[in-house]
Amino acid sequence: MEKLLFIVFAVAALVSAANILIQRNPLYSALSLIGTLVSLSALYVTLHAQFIAAVQIVVYAGAIMVLFVFVIMLLNVPKTEPHVEKEKWLVYLAIPFGVLMLAEAFYVLRGVHDPSIPYVVRMSMPAGTTSNIGLGLFTRYLLPFEVTSVLILMAIVGALVLAKRDDDGGGPPPE
Repeated sequence: MEKLLFIVFAVAALVSAANILIQRNPLYSALSLIGTLVSLSALYVTLHAQFIAAVQIVVYAGAIMVLFVFVIMLLNVPKTEPHVEKEKWLVYLAIPFGVLMLAEAFYVLRGVHDPSIPYVVRMSMPAGTTSNIGLGLFTRYLLPFEVTSVLILMAIVGALVLAKRDDDGGGPPPE
């Protein structure tokens, strides 16, 4: 029965992966990618890797794909609609919130080098458990984890800036 389920989910992953390439609409392609990620998660369950399957669903099919779909839908705004800036005052909140975010990051990173769990207890836990992974992620590897999240955020903002840049010619938009 396990082999049959593995084959079914493998075929579903391949079909939805091929559908990613076939689709012309980027939103449908992203939805096919979600199908691929869910099928891969089911494959992990058939291989008795339940934690990796759960992480696959939560992180990739959940958070990352919601981000992809959000960016796709944000970039597919029709060019014919006029753009009106209503909240210009929000620009002035960027600096105080940026300073607040840096202060919070320094506060969190200051406590990383003094974890509450002793080193001996950490070494006695078996490798690969969720508690050991979480402890390592939020103590020893907190800085690379946070830097990665900031880099992803910067990439999204950069993509939005490049996509929303006005034409240099000043003429009407091309049809």
